[in-house]
Amino acid sequence: MKRPRIHREGRNIIIGLSLALFVINVPVFMYFPHWIFAITLVLTALLLVFVTYFFRSPIRVLEVDDPNFIIAPADGRVVVIEPTMENEYFHEERLQVSIFMSPFNVHANWYPIEGDIIVSEHQKGRHKGAWLPKSSIENERSLVVIETFSKVRIAVRQIAGAMARRIVTYAKVGNRSQRNHHLGFIKLGSRVDMYLPLDTEMFVEIGEHVRGNETIIGRLN
Repeated sequence: MKRPRIHREGRNIIIGLSLALFVINVPVFMYFPHWIFAITLVLTALLLVFVTYFFRSPIRVLEVDDPNFIIAPADGRVVVIEPTMENEYFHEERLQVSIFMSPFNVHANWYPIEGDIIVSEHQKGRHKGAWLPKSSIENERSLVVIETFSKVRIAVRQIAGAMARRIVTYAKVGNRSQRNHHLGFIKLGSRVDMYLPLDTEMFVEIGEHVRGNETIIGRLN
């Protein structure tokens, strides 16, 4: 049986939270009635379990025989598949595919395709609900553009939500995006958008739940 794996972004948080909860529980045990201590212990234990669960990092290895397959970069529900004007990088109409992650989804993000990283930048912004359409252009976000080996460019945008307060992006300009590797991590509820060529063949539909680095969502033509 494999031991549960914790993402590196959560290790210090879990250690710090464990110490803080220990400090809270000790005086409650010493100076309050046992029933109050029992309630406090249960509540703090549930909090620790949830935070540990949130930072889980499952090992997923996907082998594909077509370099044009696009793999889901995140766990969650597909909320958008539509042509839209992308004005931050491409300045042209692109096929937008958006995946919304609830606080209960795995929040690690994977590279959707292999290629060269030509853009990786972070922009400050608001923290509206990640399910809102304007969150793509108004919320705090990180943009990564990958040029595939066939010279097709796609963009991946990590978007902070109402609860998400930190976006971590590992992609660096000049490096290569590789399948089965993490692109980054978003803390708490959030969303990932992709901007693909309009003629991309899609294999998923709006409302469908996908798994990061596991679900093949489309294919570049």
